[in-house]
Amino acid sequence: MILTKTNIKDLTYWLNKTYEFGSAVLIDKPKDWTSFDVVNKLKKVLRIRKIGHTGTLDPFATGLLILLLNKFTKKQQEFTNLDKTYIAKIKLGATTKTFDTTSEEENLKNIDGITNQEIESVIKSFVGDFEQIPPMYSAKKVSGQRLYQLARRNQEIELKPVLVKIHSIEIFSIEPPFVEFEVKCSKGTYIRSLANDIGKKLGVGAYLFELRRTQIGNFSVNNAFKMEEFLTELKKVS
Repeated sequence: MILTKTNIKDLTYWLNKTYEFGSAVLIDKPKDWTSFDVVNKLKKVLRIRKIGHTGTLDPFATGLLILLLNKFTKKQQEFTNLDKTYIAKIKLGATTKTFDTTSEEENLKNIDGITNQEIESVIKSFVGDFEQIPPMYSAKKVSGQRLYQLARRNQEIELKPVLVKIHSIEIFSIEPPFVEFEVKCSKGTYIRSLANDIGKKLGVGAYLFELRRTQIGNFSVNNAFKMEEFLTELKKVS
């Protein structure tokens, strides 16, 4: 059973199923929480040892996490293989080592000569299949080690590109230096790398300024619980 805001009336039934067989719940991850912060919080509150999620969100990002509890953790692959939808805001005219806001801006460039039409054309050129190099500051494992661990030790490593697919990009606004758009993509797509690649193609650099995951497969963040909201509901039946 998957608990969402639409079937919250079945919370007690969901809890029973969780302890007996396993279940899932949709959570809207708050900003500055890691995905593991959410997992650990629910482990403590529900007193369940076995909880996993179906795709990491960086701490600065917000949005949909699908939490799998007890025997439902065996279904992880079913969920991780689903397509994802994000709303991203990028900043043009600078880069960062982490491809996002968690490190200092560098390589500042003037963007006055770039038109909105050029920006839109470059962004939409990424729709389709392409090979993407994952960001060095990521949780991806290479030879058993997380890339961010290697990056912090300044270890040089040749990253191999990964074939990913962007199904569609809808641009919401272009207000230089910021551009906001929605991207629907395959599993394994790094939006931070996409932002960096857009900047490279425009010749002025860019990095990911904000990110929100709105959908995993057919599961929407609109049906997900805010953390405090979910904890409050649990208290009502405890």
